[in-house]
Amino acid sequence: MRVGVLTGGGDCPGLNAVIRAVVRKGVQEYGYEFAGFKDGWRGPLEGATVPLDIPAVRGILPRGGTVLGSSRTNPLKVENGIRRIKENLVKHEVDALIAIGGEDTLGVAARLSDEYGVACVGVPKTIDNDLSATDYTFGFDTAVNIATEAIDRLHTTAESHMRVLVVEVMGRHAGWIALHSGLAGGANVILIPEQRFDVDQVCSWVTSRFKASYAPIVVVAEGAMPKDGDMVLKDQTQDSFGHVRLSGVGEWLAKEVERRTGKEARTTVLGHVQRGGTPSAFDRWLATRFGLHAIEAVRDGAYGSMVALRGTDIVRVPLAEATAKIKTVAPELYAEVGVFFG
Repeated sequence: MRVGVLTGGGDCPGLNAVIRAVVRKGVQEYGYEFAGFKDGWRGPLEGATVPLDIPAVRGILPRGGTVLGSSRTNPLKVENGIRRIKENLVKHEVDALIAIGGEDTLGVAARLSDEYGVACVGVPKTIDNDLSATDYTFGFDTAVNIATEAIDRLHTTAESHMRVLVVEVMGRHAGWIALHSGLAGGANVILIPEQRFDVDQVCSWVTSRFKASYAPIVVVAEGAMPKDGDMVLKDQTQDSFGHVRLSGVGEWLAKEVERRTGKEARTTVLGHVQRGGTPSAFDRWLATRFGLHAIEAVRDGAYGSMVALRGTDIVRVPLAEATAKIKTVAPELYAEVGVFFG
């Protein structure tokens, strides 16, 4: 058995831990060989591989990013993309493919498995934690820890100057990072994509905070939108999966707050800082377990499935089900933290 492995979409801490676990167990217990495809789906499209054996995965557990490289390549939008992938899998004698990625990467894997007969197993990866079939995705915990530490640090400078600090975190359609880091970091306002926000209400919370002789911290997800407006975009350019480039809502909101309240406001955009660096202990643990169970799924011929965390158990769910919809913050969960606003 020869197994291909790829990492697609945005990089995140924990990818290397999955690769390491897949290869270690696959080689040591099952005697499999492995081919690492470079740069997401671009690797199978172009037949670009790197050696992937036990020496290749030594020492990569604590490393962020991915030793295989990643990209947002969408083979479904490339002419003869499916045919080229199938031909390259045959050329490299790959019998099964483990795809590690988020909604887009695994959406491609689901189509390849269900419609084109490619033997695929998925592993859920996204710092946004927005895959509905799993309780948590690896990368999320690290991103939340990084954002929380940033908020902790910003409290001191905000209070030193008595100014409003708006912290923009990642979250295109789901506000999990904003919700968790904002609550953990003691933010006074948390704004998420699932709930359109009223700028006047935000200003009221900000003013209330100043009355208590504290400087407010506003945490806003990049996909959050005002009630009377649209999503703030850097530009209209789309990637191959149809996503526009986000970021800008934090700066826009800071200007609005300053204009309406007369209080000085500044913006900190965490951006890719949230994706980088050493994975947390939880993400190493989860990513490793996902890798171990992914190669078991290959051994069992459970193609078209994704490994997922349910409670403390790792289970298998259909890839099509896992990518059918995203997991968003429920209104009642968001309402829980409202007591801390203002």
